[in-house]
This record gives sequence, structure tokens and C-alpha cells, in this order.
Amino acid sequence: MNILESLKWRYAAKRMNGQRVPSDKVERILEAIRLAPSSMGLQPYTVLVIEDEELKKQIRPVAMNQPQIEESSHLLVFAAWDDINPAHIEEYIQHTAEVRNMPAEQLDDFKNTLLGIAERNTQEQNFNWAARQAYIAFGVGLVAAAAEQVDATPMEGFDAAALDKLLNLPEEGLRSVTLMPLGYRDADNDWLSKLPKVRRQKEKFVLEA
Repeated sequence: MNILESLKWRYAAKRMNGQRVPSDKVERILEAIRLAPSSMGLQPYTVLVIEDEELKKQIRPVAMNQPQIEESSHLLVFAAWDDINPAHIEEYIQHTAEVRNMPAEQLDDFKNTLLGIAERNTQEQNFNWAARQAYIAFGVGLVAAAAEQVDATPMEGFDAAALDKLLNLPEEGLRSVTLMPLGYRDADNDWLSKLPKVRRQKEKFVLEA
């Protein structure tokens, strides 16, 4: 399918049938997420891929008991950096220099710009910026899943602090932002599956200047 057909096909599945998503499809979805745009290329977030059934059972109660958590094949957790520190930036600069085969010193101005932004912001401001970057990748992941004919449900309805504790995210300097169960729709048990997609009319949504 082309991208518009894929987006018309997708919807936020309320029930999934437990069928496993082939690993090659999951890998392509994850690679699309990895290749998503990010401000200054920093990618201040991590994606956790959860397949363990027992862990998904533990997550479900802190995610408003939404059945897709357990019914999914894979549960993706998008977690933003709790703060942006000099070590993060130094690692990014060194990696960039290595990938582009250039001296790290050539990136000093860029590094100092990043350091200045991170230092001017509070920790919470840095986290909020990181979370917005994670959402860009999250959106790309939803489109990539649709292109693979894999259902992906965007979820914000969960207790982030409880999930962070369950997954030991504070120890990794991370805070959960959003969830994406991957799987296949259970059309027989999902009231939403047979309803037409509702979006704002183009003439109200797009304003031309």
C-alpha cells in the first residue's frame, strides 16, 4: 500500500488477537523509528521492546487495564532521557565524528551549542524537550507499522511513575512517555474496527496563507 492507503487502513485497535508479528516486520518498524527525525540529531530517548508475557501482565494494571497490553505481540515503550547532561552530548559528538570520519574537534562549535542549550534549561525542561523528540519517532513508528499492515495503538493512558519503577527506568536515566502495542486487530471483539475513520474536514484543518 502507499502511505495514504496505509494511513486510511490503520486505526487505534482496542483489541488484538495475540498473533505474533514476524520479526522482520518488527525490525523494519524499529529501524524506521531509529531513522526518525530528531532535533540536532540527538535522539534523547530509548525504545524498550517487551515480549515477555509475564512482564506484560504486570504492566497492564498500571496502563488502565487496557487489554492490548497483554494481547499485543510486542509492546514498545518510548522513554525519554530524564535530563540531558554533558556525557550524553560528548557521546553523541564522538559517535558523529566516527560515523562521518572526521576529527571530533571539528564539531566543537556544535558541541558547545548543545551544551549551552542543555545547561540553560532546567532538568524538567530538558525532559519535556526530549519527550517531544520521542513523539516524533513515535509518529514515524505508527506510520511504519501501518505500512507493514501491523496494528499499533498509541497509548498515553498509564501511570508513568509506576511503569518507570516496574521497568527500573530511573536507574537508566529514563522516564516513560508513551506506549505502542504492536499486533493484529481482533475485529470480532473490537467495536471500533468496523466504524469509518473520523478526521476534521480538510477545509477546516488546512489553512492557506
